[in-house]
Amino acid sequence: MMDSQSPSCEQCRIYGQGNLCLVPTMRHRMQRVNLSAVSEFVFVGLSDAPEIRLLLFVSFLLIYLATMASNITLLIAISTDSHLHSPMYFFLSNLSLLDLLCPTITVPKMLGILLLEHKEISFSGCLFQHFSLIAVVGTEIFLLAVMAYDRYVAVCHPLRYPSIMSTKLCAQLALGTWVTGLLNSLLHTSLVFTLSFCGPNKIQQYYCDIPPVLALSCSSTYSRELVILVVAGVLGSSACVVTVVSYLYILLEILARKSPGIWHKAFSTCGSHLAVVCLFYGTTICTYVRPSFTYCPHWDRVVSMLYGMLTPLLNPIIYSLRNKEVKCALTRVINQVRRALRRQENLAQSPPSAG
Repeated sequence: MMDSQSPSCEQCRIYGQGNLCLVPTMRHRMQRVNLSAVSEFVFVGLSDAPEIRLLLFVSFLLIYLATMASNITLLIAISTDSHLHSPMYFFLSNLSLLDLLCPTITVPKMLGILLLEHKEISFSGCLFQHFSLIAVVGTEIFLLAVMAYDRYVAVCHPLRYPSIMSTKLCAQLALGTWVTGLLNSLLHTSLVFTLSFCGPNKIQQYYCDIPPVLALSCSSTYSRELVILVVAGVLGSSACVVTVVSYLYILLEILARKSPGIWHKAFSTCGSHLAVVCLFYGTTICTYVRPSFTYCPHWDRVVSMLYGMLTPLLNPIIYSLRNKEVKCALTRVINQVRRALRRQENLAQSPPSAG
């Protein structure tokens, strides 16, 4: 005869290596709470070989410093050069700010893992990292759509461009992208981190991303994955449609004019943004727009590094190489820095005046 205190087979659910009982008694409720409480996660997405860790640390540190330097220089150039005080460069400065935030959210922790082997991250720290990263990704998606619309107005309505892309509208569009990105991240983070985590806490990645965190949950993730995919699909496809339609109108306008040099002028106006859009959407779609059962740790780490580290580095380089105004502004900034350093050197070498 079955003990009245023992749960039946139908009343127990197996989680990982242990059984989690669902009998409605205080003792079993306490067991469930204890099993579900994960206080920290452990990153296992990087190599354990010391010689490879050192090489990765140096490589990632140099890439991170180059990303910081290039984006900060571009921000300084845009803010100090009056020739760049236009809607296009206002949005570009927002993009540079996002490209500063994106690696800063993940790379310092990754460098700590490589150098000091501090692989642990608290539950709240993982939540904050996840929220910040998804907010930056979402904001950048919407910002690229706004920048595509700006290029459409510049090419198709050049005479009305100053009146359409007014300072007020640019500020509203930029604010809208940030707010939408934050709200989207709040939804994604609440869906992921209100799941139950009861045991396995090793994240197969170098930061707290959606697929590897979902893979650790011991509760059903189907409905939440469906919501995440639908919301990301609707918002992402909407931004993508705005971008594609804007460039279709630009293409139709170029074909309709048939004036000499129009292709070169249009490419110089839109080429940089188009290259950034392709780079961003390619890596983002490979990372996020897919169900969790297709998650492959090794491939995803490569794609994540392309998105999280190389894209923020390449964006300012792409805009600098394809844009004469940006190159001139950067040259002026570099020359000013050189003159300032020269003055400091001269002051240091000059003998002190006799008192």
